[in-house]
Amino acid sequence: MRTRPTLSWTSADAPLPRTSSLDELTAVVARGRVAVLSGAGLSTESGIPDYRGESGSLRRHTPMTYDEFVTSAEGRQRYWARSHLGWRTIARADPNDGHRAVTTLRDGGYVSGVITQNVDGLHQAAGTADAVELHGSLDRVVCLDCRRTSPRAELDRRLRAANPGFTGAATRINPDGDVELPADVVRGFQPVPCAVCAGVLKPDVVFFGENVPRPRVEQCYRLVDESAALLVLGSSLTVMSGLRFVRHAANAGKPVVIVNRGETRGDRYASVRVDRPLGPALTELVSRLGEDRGRTA
Repeated sequence: MRTRPTLSWTSADAPLPRTSSLDELTAVVARGRVAVLSGAGLSTESGIPDYRGESGSLRRHTPMTYDEFVTSAEGRQRYWARSHLGWRTIARADPNDGHRAVTTLRDGGYVSGVITQNVDGLHQAAGTADAVELHGSLDRVVCLDCRRTSPRAELDRRLRAANPGFTGAATRINPDGDVELPADVVRGFQPVPCAVCAGVLKPDVVFFGENVPRPRVEQCYRLVDESAALLVLGSSLTVMSGLRFVRHAANAGKPVVIVNRGETRGDRYASVRVDRPLGPALTELVSRLGEDRGRTA
């Protein structure tokens, strides 16, 4: 299924009740076998803004779409010029308390699997090596012609060599690794082709309007099926590629818990909706579970 490039969502219903208490969340996670679905809101405390929060980049920025990338050489030039700078900021970002808490919950046996909509690699950097990257990763590049994949660092070296006088400066980073650049700076940037076949290179991420690979989708459904509950962290669930797993869990009668700042498109499927910053909330959750385990030991 191709994900529709839905860039915004407005609820037609009255907001559902939200809480700042972690009591119900703790009770669900304490039972174990929880699948996690994370979104851009989990990475904001690492300095990477989300798309739709209070300072979300969609208020100023329209992300690259798949159709524009594959049909427009000008669009690819703009993307690579801006992403060439933005990727360095993403690559330097460190995991935050939220990422580390998810790893602790995974290692402690509470979390059975992690699905992330983020492309920043911060779950892996925090120690959750088996997190499923639903939308791919900015760390990799794929050739649209020969399908060879290669490290983003390799492309970065080639782009530096092809653009020795490139003097752009990143002023605002977006979740897809894009930054804001003046048009005249973009026009002076030279993208590079695939080193093997001279084909078109694309970051190994799912752009808006692009298909999520079917085997990856099926893997995520299996993780949800094998879980006892689904925990959504920092996602507005605007895009169907993530929302479908929430619907799937709810239809199967599994508890859905959402921790996010503000409303989400999946609120009506959730049994608990917690509105708190992710890092402090997940750190407190880990502490509570540790205390509970100590009392029952």
